[in-house]
Amino acid sequence: MTAIPPCPLCSLENTYPDGDNYICADCGHEWSPTAAAEEESTVVRDANGNPLADGDAVVLIKDLKVKGSSITLKMGTKVKSIRLVDGDHEVDCKMDGGNFMLKACYLRKA
Repeated sequence: MTAIPPCPLCSLENTYPDGDNYICADCGHEWSPTAAAEEESTVVRDANGNPLADGDAVVLIKDLKVKGSSITLKMGTKVKSIRLVDGDHEVDCKMDGGNFMLKACYLRKA
């Protein structure tokens, strides 16, 4: 038997299956388990859990050493106009040192 997930809207665990969907008995929210998994996988979130979009400005939350170079990207550096891409590194951006691909877990929305 598979575990029934908590409600994505109110986070309470009083949910039950109804055909192909799940229903929350507390708030009445109804959702499809396949649609929720697809939606969650396409959203890129920063270190604080805020969703990121193309053109957002972000700030580095820690010093990052660039592989194959002596450059270190300093904590607190603001990056303007990011671009989201698929792959291991979700964010593509331009900074003073050149073009970089960064992981969203090291960024926070500015």
